[in-house]
Amino acid sequence: MSKLGNLGARLHRGEISYDFVGKRKIWYGISILITITAIVGLAVRGLNMGIEFKGGAVFTTPTHMSTSVTQAENYAKDASGHEAIVQKLGNGSLRIQIAGIDTGQSDTIKQELAKDLNLNPEKLAADLVGPSWGQQIANKAWEGLGIFMVLVVIYLAIAFEWRMAVAALVALIHDITITTGIYALVGFEVTPGTVIGLLTILGYSLYDTVVVFDSLKEQTKDITKQTRFTYSDIANLSINGTLVRSINTTVVALLPVAGLLFIGGGFLGAGTLNDISLSLFVGLAAGAYSSIFIATPLVADLKEREPAMKALTKRVLAKRAQAAAEEDLAADRAAGTGDSEDAAPAVVGPRNQAAPRNRGRGRPSGKRR
Repeated sequence: MSKLGNLGARLHRGEISYDFVGKRKIWYGISILITITAIVGLAVRGLNMGIEFKGGAVFTTPTHMSTSVTQAENYAKDASGHEAIVQKLGNGSLRIQIAGIDTGQSDTIKQELAKDLNLNPEKLAADLVGPSWGQQIANKAWEGLGIFMVLVVIYLAIAFEWRMAVAALVALIHDITITTGIYALVGFEVTPGTVIGLLTILGYSLYDTVVVFDSLKEQTKDITKQTRFTYSDIANLSINGTLVRSINTTVVALLPVAGLLFIGGGFLGAGTLNDISLSLFVGLAAGAYSSIFIATPLVADLKEREPAMKALTKRVLAKRAQAAAEEDLAADRAAGTGDSEDAAPAVVGPRNQAAPRNRGRGRPSGKRR
């Protein structure tokens, strides 16, 4: 068995463990700091919404263009008066995206671009996107996200309990906030692919959380009938028991996404992959983090507010304190016994023992005559 497999087996059996739940205030602090950073990024920079959401025009040049991306951006800005996004496609053509223009402006811009690029206007393909269509996509995306959240809460409340549903919802909001904040800070364009990636990682994050919740549900059956573990103890055992599994699935999922983001979008320059790959990469990592460090510790916090769990915690702590006191007393007795044996004098026999009388001394034995 490999070292990682052996570690996973020992974690599952409870032979070793890391106190995730006991250090939950640290994880809460880290998450709050990251979330605040993401919110500040959203408030200051905002999201770079794609043309599908804002409306505009996309111009595509023929293949094997000698014009550089920087030159094309300058040409598009001069022709339209708006910032443009230019991408060089694999066949050598240029994709020029200009947001915030209407149909009447697009014809004029097309003529100017064709002149600057030394092209026949007929060879410069133009696709128009109306702002109303983009607004409709955005509204549908928000509606879908809201329906998804409601269904998740209902399902978890039925399958587990409402505290787990609340914890899972908090973890999902945590993942969405961090992912959208990263988009704002990095400045990547938000496209329908981004929305698809975001919904995908929410499903993955929920799956990872449910795995831990299922283990926690099984191990907390009849928990009040014992005095060995508190609810937090069992929650911590559940996290440790599924830890290696969560790490393995997360790493396997992140590897191809990292290939899309860093190699495809970064090294090879396929910028169209960035919109979906960044949301998947950040969301998968945030989802794995929230399922371990946020969702389960939050369930333990909510659960231990119950009177039954408070009483159980008192009994467990009292039993542990009694056991510790007995161990200390036994250790003191062992130390005291060793000292008395060294200091006590040897006793030869009973004290003040009188010599036995010999009443028949000097008399002959036998009958009197």
